[in-house]
Amino acid sequence: MIKKGMRRQIVLHYILVVFLALLLVEVIFLLVIRTYYYDSIYTRITTQISQAEYFYRLSSKDSPFALQELLRSFDLNNTELQVLTLDGDMITSSTGFQPDRTITTSDVPEAVGGGIGRWVGRQTGTNESVMAVSKVLQIPGHDSYVLRYVTSVERVNSDLFNVTLLSAGIVVAVLAVVTAFSFGLANSIVKPLNNITAVSAQLAKGKFNIRIKGDYRYEIGELASTLNYMAQEIVRSNQIKDDFISSISHELRTPLTSIKGWSETLISGGYDPEETKLGMSIISKESDRLIGLVEEILDFSKLQQNEMKLSIGTVGVQELLKEIILNLWAKAEKRSIRLELEAEDGIYVRGDANRLKQVFLNLTDNAVKFSHEGSSVLLSARRVNEEEAEIVVQDSGIGISQEHLNRVKDRFFQVDSLNGGTGLGLAISQQLVELHGGTMEMDSELGKGTRVTVHLQLTEPLPAVEAPDRVSLPEPADHHERKEGQQ
Repeated sequence: MIKKGMRRQIVLHYILVVFLALLLVEVIFLLVIRTYYYDSIYTRITTQISQAEYFYRLSSKDSPFALQELLRSFDLNNTELQVLTLDGDMITSSTGFQPDRTITTSDVPEAVGGGIGRWVGRQTGTNESVMAVSKVLQIPGHDSYVLRYVTSVERVNSDLFNVTLLSAGIVVAVLAVVTAFSFGLANSIVKPLNNITAVSAQLAKGKFNIRIKGDYRYEIGELASTLNYMAQEIVRSNQIKDDFISSISHELRTPLTSIKGWSETLISGGYDPEETKLGMSIISKESDRLIGLVEEILDFSKLQQNEMKLSIGTVGVQELLKEIILNLWAKAEKRSIRLELEAEDGIYVRGDANRLKQVFLNLTDNAVKFSHEGSSVLLSARRVNEEEAEIVVQDSGIGISQEHLNRVKDRFFQVDSLNGGTGLGLAISQQLVELHGGTMEMDSELGKGTRVTVHLQLTEPLPAVEAPDRVSLPEPADHHERKEGQQ
């Protein structure tokens, strides 16, 4: 007995389907064979009746001698020919027995009704299976009789029974072969699943280095590949998480050390106002840095839990990019990096101004951070069509390799961990852009720079709001006049 499980279900279902199919085929086959044999007998008898009727019409005699001649001339082997009245009373028969009995089978009324009657059943007295075929012999001006042939179908039934036994044997043999085949089929499915289940149990226990081995095909192969990929991604995520914890610990410890050190120094007293002012400035700066790190982590947590709320309004892209440049000008000036703006007038998008500023501030800050000294960072905006705007942040800095480019927007991933940060900036920017119904694409070549393209849906400006005044951007001391975009 097969124990309960998928193997048993597969075997039983497969055998059941094949058995029902074979049973249906066998029933149809036996019905066809039986119908063929019975119809052959019926056809032979009806042909003989037609000849007898033709002979009777030619003789035109209504006498016992004509009927006897009919019996002698048109008798069939192993068949009794009977002549009956229209009421079913037997007048004579080819056997000469029981001439006074009345026939009550359904073939006689059918023949009297004008057709050829056919009846199959068991004959009274002998209990033998027979077929009776009857037809009325009628000549105008003469008496009408019923000509009835009765033949045994025992031999036919015996042959049909033998055919049934043979077909049943074939069915049993086929089922035996199918059963053996179904076990092989079930094992080919169940064994890989058992292997996958065992590996999954190991993965559930935290053994993520284990993999499903075996060249499985079709859906099982896809399942195995998916689980292996899942395990690989878990290992990678754990590694990224560990790297993130290590990185964020360092990021948090550095400002905390500065704050603690200067706090203890200031508490001890004995410093002039300038030194005190310097210490307080460092404490304030490091506190802002800590707040930025914490806010970044909180933003990411909200995005992951779909709890980020947007304050939707109409945002002027040119004015937004100007604010970005003003915010980062001092940082860029320290490294002699030019911030350039090329933006078409009248580009407005629908979104949260603060969150969009966060996106482009992060993108521009990254561009400044990874640009060479004396290079430039370009912020541009243009209409792609009547429905979409394209905003680009492009630098000519160190660039990103193709290997890292595919992962740079993953959470916690950092191309260069020495530059600090949580590795969440681009992941947050990507999700914020998607929340605005836009897309963010990155193109980069190692050593030649990076281009980040953001597509956002255009909207009409608020009619009551006047366009803001032009913002004059400060110029770097060591460079030419900075190139302005369309203002």
